[in-house]
Amino acid sequence: MAIESLELAIQVFGTPIFVYHEIVHNRHVVASFRDKGAVFVSQIEDVPRGATLLFSAHGVSPDIRRQAAERQLRAIDATCPLVIKVHREALRFAREGYTILLIGHEGHDEVIGTMGEAPAAMCLVETEQDVDQLDLPADAKVAYLTQTTLSVDDANRIVERLRARFPQLVGPPRDDICYATQNRQQAVRSLARDADVVLVVGSQNSSNSQRLQELAKECGVDAYLIDSAHDIRPQWLAGKQTVLVTAGASAPESVVQQCVEHLHDRFGATVEHRTLHDEEVYFPLPRELRGFP
Repeated sequence: MAIESLELAIQVFGTPIFVYHEIVHNRHVVASFRDKGAVFVSQIEDVPRGATLLFSAHGVSPDIRRQAAERQLRAIDATCPLVIKVHREALRFAREGYTILLIGHEGHDEVIGTMGEAPAAMCLVETEQDVDQLDLPADAKVAYLTQTTLSVDDANRIVERLRARFPQLVGPPRDDICYATQNRQQAVRSLARDADVVLVVGSQNSSNSQRLQELAKECGVDAYLIDSAHDIRPQWLAGKQTVLVTAGASAPESVVQQCVEHLHDRFGATVEHRTLHDEEVYFPLPRELRGFP
């Protein structure tokens, strides 16, 4: 949805068009949009007054929205609806007087945006050890939320540690981790043991892609995170018979297919497709873009 939004915004409003942070965490996608005239910024001050600004899929804090309004920017909100759900839960828990324990990675765009919804009420938890170091009374009114691109297993371990320390802990009515992230993790968990090596197509700054590589390694298989077929090293495949190819949620399908074709052309691989889940979820375009062809 975010990628389609930026493509349409370029058609409708022309370039340059500004994007707050990378539209998704994928090098190929970002480079492609730069070539089309998109300008990616990390500071609102870098956007000229009155320009068009698109918020990335990872979401932004209320303070960033306020700054955009003050600069009279035409703001287009391409935040993933699953991230918006977490933001709304943060606001609800804060209104109800909870201390919110956000399970996520420090510095990640999504975490920064979510914590900006209720900074006085929120504490970041990255590891089980962080749980042990929380300076809260045993009977504290606590709730947890999670970054949407985490490892399901890692998040569950941290939640279990939180519940052991705070039995009164409450959480969201539904799991926050993105369905696309969960589906890919389940696929790797199910298929990695049938493979001699795993190739994960995705960028180094993609949290969900990194989790796939880590999960494959936990299954006892050599795993490599690659941006494209150019990154595949022949020595990785020496003596290997079966290669599992998967991809992060924001990796372009064209890049995935290029990697598969490379394995076919260079190593004579035969290709077998396996599908564990059919993904048919559709997110509508931001309201600022609805009605345009």
